[in-house]
Amino acid sequence: MSALELRGATAVLGGRTVLDRVGLSVAAGELVAVVGPNGAGKSSAIRALAGLLPLNGGQAMLGGGDVTGLSARARAERAAYLPQERRIAWNLPAVEVAALGAPFLTTADALARARSALDEVEAGHLADRGVAEMSGGERARVLLARALATGAAALLVDEPIAGLDPEAQLMVLERLKARAAAGQAVLVSLHDLALAARFADRVVVLDGGRVGADAPPMAALTPETMARTFGLAARWVEGPDGPLLSSGRYSEASGSGARRASSPA
Repeated sequence: MSALELRGATAVLGGRTVLDRVGLSVAAGELVAVVGPNGAGKSSAIRALAGLLPLNGGQAMLGGGDVTGLSARARAERAAYLPQERRIAWNLPAVEVAALGAPFLTTADALARARSALDEVEAGHLADRGVAEMSGGERARVLLARALATGAAALLVDEPIAGLDPEAQLMVLERLKARAAAGQAVLVSLHDLALAARFADRVVVLDGGRVGADAPPMAALTPETMARTFGLAARWVEGPDGPLLSSGRYSEASGSGARRASSPA
């Protein structure tokens, strides 16, 4: 049984179809990266699984149960959701923000779990600092700690490395990979294709609200798929720590409508 699953999921926002019969699944112990250009449906797929985007057709399943039939507590126990938005309304200490991820524990236990999660994302030194006094990258770590503190069976993580420096990006993905290795199901949306290929067990490519590929990274992110979906002239180069992406933009050939590749970056 999949911990996370969309079955023929269709959703319409503002008259536009953002998910078009999308099927995807994530098993316990698996990290799946969902990639695609802006507006492809990545956030919509994650929000549908979190029960925050009503479907016009199909089903969103958490732990084998339709999300629409689960109580708020059951949803929280089955999946933690980390949105792109990093705004925090109150200048609470980081440890108290992280403890909000464990509302069903006693105060002492929730704070202990929050401190552990902050340590996990290398933000233990921020525990007693107000979040309004932090940089955007520091707040991103605190919010990730809040999601990790839930202890949920699955993690739904939307663009967790956006705006982070390269070292922090690697740290975040290493922690998510470790959580998957420990048995959680992890679905993460990413724009960085090289990092998706390096850390994901599978990659789901979305384009125009539809699944264009769902396979291990090198099988999903072929040069043909990257050209068709992302407009990239790209190839993979094996590096010491995983695949590296050599890529350049496609541009329209003058007067012909044909596409030509720019020099690889």
